[in-house]
Amino acid sequence: MLFFAGARSAAGAASTVLRAAVGTTLPQLAEMLVERYGSGFADVLETSALWVNGEPPRPGQTLRSGDEVAVLPPVSGGSAPSRPRWVAGPPHF
Repeated sequence: MLFFAGARSAAGAASTVLRAAVGTTLPQLAEMLVERYGSGFADVLETSALWVNGEPPRPGQTLRSGDEVAVLPPVSGGSAPSRPRWVAGPPHF
């Protein structure tokens, strides 16, 4: 796991190793991160992108052994998405 900008501040670290089972989804990974880092990190995740191995995830993507996941909060202006882009399915309105 790599944390950038506000995610780094919320986690109190630039990176961590998080052991997740092969086949873990990004929403499941997000739950694991919130359990570890708390509600402040949950707030950051609401507006962040999660990238896997340096690329945006494919719809429904699951994790494989050795995957590197980065939490990328927005760094300047703009509006927050109605739903994080890494969550599968259409946004809730």
